[in-house]
Amino acid sequence: MTPIALTIAGSDSGGGAGIQADLKAFSALGVYGASVITAITAQNTREVRAVEEVSTPMIGAQIDAVLDDLPVTAIKIGMLSSAAIVREVATRLDGRIPVVLDPVMIAKSGDTLLRDDAIEALISELLPRIALLTPNLPEAARLLECEPARNVEEMRSQGAALLRLGAGAVLMKGGHGSGPVCTDVLIMADAAPVVLSAPRIETRNTHGTGCTLSAAIAAGLARKMPLAAAFRAAHDYLQGAIRASEQLHIGSGQGPVHHFHASPAWST
Repeated sequence: MTPIALTIAGSDSGGGAGIQADLKAFSALGVYGASVITAITAQNTREVRAVEEVSTPMIGAQIDAVLDDLPVTAIKIGMLSSAAIVREVATRLDGRIPVVLDPVMIAKSGDTLLRDDAIEALISELLPRIALLTPNLPEAARLLECEPARNVEEMRSQGAALLRLGAGAVLMKGGHGSGPVCTDVLIMADAAPVVLSAPRIETRNTHGTGCTLSAAIAAGLARKMPLAAAFRAAHDYLQGAIRASEQLHIGSGQGPVHHFHASPAWST
């Protein structure tokens, strides 16, 4: 069977994050991508100029249309923006398909993408239905109403606290940390934590890194990889995409990572 992953997220008109980044990551990793658009953003590498939500009935109709026909083997969820959209998506998840939730709250430009009224719904209605939550440090702090983690021990502690809220596993992403090394920590209920570190790459081209990592993990799950193995493969893929980002010259702000860095078509 062809592995199929579904992304439920917002559209990034600049192509670096959201639905566009997810579909690029799926394709680069050999997975067919289907999509459900939750919001349309007018943005580029410098700013988000406007956001318009898709109606909740249309979001539900998109999900139903895909799942009624395509044998989806993993779902990635990104920007949901409102409590009504969170609830609409949550009602469609029955536990049979592994779900990776990237709680998109703030764009790289600093613009807010998840309203306050959606956070409670996300915690109470969505977290218990997902296989993996992938917050960055500010997002984890916002969900727990505490200060961002400052080291690996605090990342483990906050990850465990998020695990107790109902998620099947939690990946604490360290990209917003400081220092020459970036560390990600995967906390699972039934296994020891997996800690992966890499040298912090000095580049402005980091737009869409969170979307790309969670989409790459979903791609691994769609290919029936165990979670820890999917995380390791996705981590390696993202590091390559960041290292190769300087080969691209997209926009004048925070550019995207290079999703197709391993493709011969992009080698010249």
